[in-house]
Amino acid sequence: MIRSKALVLLSLMLVASGAAWARDTLVIGLSSFPSNMHPSINPEAVKSYIEGFALRPMTAFDVTWTNTCLYCTELPTLENGLVRIEERAAGVPGMAVTVKFKPGLKWGDGEPVTARDLAFTAKVGADPNSGFANTRTWGRVEAVEVVDELTAVMHLDEVSTLYDRIGDLLPEHIEGPIYEAAKDPGDYINHSVYNRAPTTPGLWNGPFLVSDFVSGSTITLKPNPYWPGTKPGFQRIVFRTIDNTAALLANLQSGDVDMTPGEGMGLSVDQSLALIKNEPDRFRYIFKPALTYDHIDIQLDNPILADVRVRRALLHAIDRKTMDDRLFAGKFPIANSFVSPLEHSYTDDVAHYDYDPGRARALLAEAGWKPGPDGICRNAAGAKLSIEFRVTVGVKLRELMQQVIQSQWKASCIDSTTHNETPRNLFGETLKKRSFEGVVLYSWLFPVESTPRQILGSDQVPNADNNYSGTNYMNWHSAVADEAINTIETELDADKRKQAWIAIQQAYADELPVLPLFFRVEVHSVPKWLKGYNPTGHNDYAVYWAENWRASE
Repeated sequence: MIRSKALVLLSLMLVASGAAWARDTLVIGLSSFPSNMHPSINPEAVKSYIEGFALRPMTAFDVTWTNTCLYCTELPTLENGLVRIEERAAGVPGMAVTVKFKPGLKWGDGEPVTARDLAFTAKVGADPNSGFANTRTWGRVEAVEVVDELTAVMHLDEVSTLYDRIGDLLPEHIEGPIYEAAKDPGDYINHSVYNRAPTTPGLWNGPFLVSDFVSGSTITLKPNPYWPGTKPGFQRIVFRTIDNTAALLANLQSGDVDMTPGEGMGLSVDQSLALIKNEPDRFRYIFKPALTYDHIDIQLDNPILADVRVRRALLHAIDRKTMDDRLFAGKFPIANSFVSPLEHSYTDDVAHYDYDPGRARALLAEAGWKPGPDGICRNAAGAKLSIEFRVTVGVKLRELMQQVIQSQWKASCIDSTTHNETPRNLFGETLKKRSFEGVVLYSWLFPVESTPRQILGSDQVPNADNNYSGTNYMNWHSAVADEAINTIETELDADKRKQAWIAIQQAYADELPVLPLFFRVEVHSVPKWLKGYNPTGHNDYAVYWAENWRASE
């Protein structure tokens, strides 16, 4: 009898042990929530990360930084004949890009993913009233020839180096009627099913679907029953937004969330380093050099900040080296432009702004700003040099960076006022509508070898006329930058493109429409039982291959 009880107890223990490892749910803690759910309107890292499980682009750069087909059978190239130069009616050369879809792809409601979806996406994406963040991407597509259900030919109105970058598709059978019914700018985004009913299965074509959506709080995914690829290893992916990173850390330590990603959406670096010190064996910690770029956008409509001498003084007054040592354990490379040293297009032949408070004061004096009796600079009319400074609330390290910079600016006679906002409001309203008066500190995570048009092109300044598309929030207009962008996008000669990259980095560093701060090394804190997780270091996230993630002992 005793032996029988022991065997029963042992059996129960084995069952319990097995149940512990029969994990079918992965809970991911995030520090912010998307401002909306449309994949191409209001670009945000957190939205791209979440939707990467459920919506896949045609092509993406993998962990080796190689462009690959996700939904096409073969990457279009000039060499394989899927791309060819063609003469257009006006005698200007263009391109014909043939895209062949993988068979068996379906939206979450069972409808096939077809060439018609590509044609529809190109139509919406080129419409300035749609609110797409970068209408230029699809705007170069003059026409889409639907050859058959699985074959389309995109006819570009110019020769383009970006012909093999084909992004997310929209489901024509869901979004088509909404788009056609839109009459005025803003109608489409306001009525898009992605925002009104994001749990609609037909919006998603990846291995997962959005099954539950609690605005500002939680998003839950479940497997797509029509996914033709590898069967996902989890029955549920839960994204839990905890917009205070200290609370996020507590939830990770308590086990209420299983993991936090890097990519600027999880723990801050100082919190990650503290977690590693306190719990070195509990998680797998992945340090990944990334294309994440911390910077300060400047409102160039502000007369004070329109003076380049003031902008240069602001950067000279920031001790980035000490900030890196104290806040990031010396792991973050200091940025001199928006291009990372990890990119082949990087150049160091640009203006550098080392920490030099004396030079900062001299530049301010040249611009008519001299210290007053309280140590803060004033102009000849007695007006104080005061700058509104915004970051997202709840991100501890971001707020700490702001405080350090404000203190350093004050030491160089520059006053600043804090006006912080939730991520949802800052990215969904303030930046989008350029309603900030001073400067905003946040980060970009760039694609590999991406064109900088969306953030720096003169045609990408959001305003009411273009339905607030584009992300040139600074209102920077540079003939040098515009010419360089056009060369980067249209010149097939690699040496000429390299020279254009150098020119735009030099113009950026000279004029400082943005104050460059750091490039990041992202820390991913993932459970040891999660297998198959390989961060890429760029904005084609590891989630594009999440169907390969598995829980194992």
